[in-house]
Amino acid sequence: MSSSVSQPSRAGAALGYLWPLVVWGVVIVALSLALASISPAMARIVTDTLIKLIIVTGLYIFVGNSGILSFGHGAFLIVSAYASAWLTIPKLMKGVILPGLPETLRMIELNPIAGLFAGVLLGALLALLVGIPLMRLSGIAASIATFAFFSVISVIYNNWTGWTKGTASLVGLPLYVKPWMALVAALVCLAVAWVFQKSRYGLMLRATREDLVAARASGIRAERLRLIAFVLSAAVVSVGGVLWGHNNGALTTANNVYLNLQFIIIAMLVVGGVRSLSGVVVGTLTLSLVGELFRRLEIGADFGELHLALPGGSREVLLGLCMLLALVLRPAGLTMGRELPLPRVLRRDGPPARAD
Repeated sequence: MSSSVSQPSRAGAALGYLWPLVVWGVVIVALSLALASISPAMARIVTDTLIKLIIVTGLYIFVGNSGILSFGHGAFLIVSAYASAWLTIPKLMKGVILPGLPETLRMIELNPIAGLFAGVLLGALLALLVGIPLMRLSGIAASIATFAFFSVISVIYNNWTGWTKGTASLVGLPLYVKPWMALVAALVCLAVAWVFQKSRYGLMLRATREDLVAARASGIRAERLRLIAFVLSAAVVSVGGVLWGHNNGALTTANNVYLNLQFIIIAMLVVGGVRSLSGVVVGTLTLSLVGELFRRLEIGADFGELHLALPGGSREVLLGLCMLLALVLRPAGLTMGRELPLPRVLRRDGPPARAD
């Protein structure tokens, strides 16, 4: 039998394995490059959306595979963003705005990439420490515990004025995040999520999601798998947290900034579909588009001497209504928890085998 006969089927299997990731990667690259070239304002919107996509992807790694809804990933946004800020803000500025910072940290000024890795490392380490007890819980108890963890971190950073300036804004973060950087980071994070989903660890974790008792009876160690997913999820979310801070140039824990961001991220995941990476992309793009549309409606437009605009706060109300409508009509999300199927044309095998 010719060895070349098996090549089409192997190529088809590889294409089927990567198909959703490749398609969504192409879509994201095309949209990002096209929209970012329109204007600086649009480039900033694209960057903001890509950063949210990174955070939603990180949340999906844990929630989508374990079935446990986490309300605590906002804590990793806070921890990673401030860690990078402490290490990358210029030394002279830190001495003025953060006099309570230890001398060692005040004398450090790392480049942005080193600050990014430090923020991600701290977020992953924190996830490992808190995940050991939290991952023993299941269902609503685990969700409440993750929210309690977020509340603890939020209160600490709100009152840690010497290090974080409390509810005041911490300024001076280097503004280095560009659309292309956010695009590369988003593609890498999507690839990490896809590889984990297709790995044996992801498969076993999804088995615990479907039937925990049966999975444990089969010898699957649910707590260890959840912990692995929780730490990896926190690391990806931390990437988004660092980029978020350096995209805005300032950090603040006032006005429930991170709580609001956390619920927007959860809404994107739920609306798109919790159980598929396609749902991550669809939910993020959909709610980002709808949110931007409502924001422009709040700004309003002039028609001669008449100015028409929605009342302030309408954006949040309308977004809530859209999410409610999506959940009523599509409880499993817009993608119904499914990935993009490989087209039938590409699923065809090669020519019939020939004997030598």
